[in-house]
Amino acid sequence: MYLLTGAAGFIGSALVRYLNDQGITDLILVDDFMHYQDKTPNLLEKQFRQKIERDQLFDRWDEERWPLKGVYHLGARTDTTETDKALFDRLNREYSKEIWRRCAQNAIPLVYASSAATYGEGEHGYVDDHEVVNQLTPLNEYGRSKNDFDAWALQQPTAPPHWYGLKFFNVYGPNEYHKGRMASVIWHTFRQVKATGAMKLFRSHREGIANGHQSRDFIYVKDLCRVNHWLMDNLPSPSGLYNLGTGTARTFLDLATATFRAMDVPVDISFIDTPIDIREKYQYFTEADMSKLRSAGYTAPFYSLEEGIMDYVVNYLAPGEYW
Repeated sequence: MYLLTGAAGFIGSALVRYLNDQGITDLILVDDFMHYQDKTPNLLEKQFRQKIERDQLFDRWDEERWPLKGVYHLGARTDTTETDKALFDRLNREYSKEIWRRCAQNAIPLVYASSAATYGEGEHGYVDDHEVVNQLTPLNEYGRSKNDFDAWALQQPTAPPHWYGLKFFNVYGPNEYHKGRMASVIWHTFRQVKATGAMKLFRSHREGIANGHQSRDFIYVKDLCRVNHWLMDNLPSPSGLYNLGTGTARTFLDLATATFRAMDVPVDISFIDTPIDIREKYQYFTEADMSKLRSAGYTAPFYSLEEGIMDYVVNYLAPGEYW
């Protein structure tokens, strides 16, 4: 039996599908189901034992004493434009600490979602080295909340028997319909192209970087799910923080072009100013150093950007399907 927080969200629901495909259905799903019913379609036709409201989790855990084999903690406030520190304190710091304590006390393996947002502008590189965690300067409250929890976890004298904090880079793929502004650029490109036949990308506001050449490490959600499960299934892997990207940065121009081609329509890309509210905190480059995960024994290849976009557009976005 596994417990999975954030289960109705983009990545959480994709992980439920992946686990179901591996024959794993004995799942306890946790989320704020009551207030975010726009995520309900993400869990249709998926198999699980029960759903529990986020705020009821710890009481139910005490009452039911589940024989858990592992916890996937993906639930968090993920809006990078949110500025309410108290909200991040409650949902990303304190809630995660309680998950950690319970896993440590009951010897339950833990996989949790950190973020590449912890790296800020990349002044210290993108290496998942524990020694640099306290030196990182994230650009927003979301990134700070994730880095604060990583630092706290590394300082704990008691820990789950195996634990993995995964620094997700730019994740895209099916089941992100509900995310709106925070959805991937592939999702936005598909919608804009369907509506107008064209796509507007953010103009570069940094000298030396051409428009559309802002670069990120884009990882397909199916790869991300595979790594999450692999770590839980290969517990001798050394505990700690791990990057989770592809190891290859690609430009937004590459991404938009691949989306046009997957839609089989002519490429028509122009540029607009980056919104003021995110301009100063906008990352211009991210690229995961994946050597630690590879050294731990993970050998599967990652989808290329073109392969991932083709699968996403043709099999999910175009027909309006979920995974």
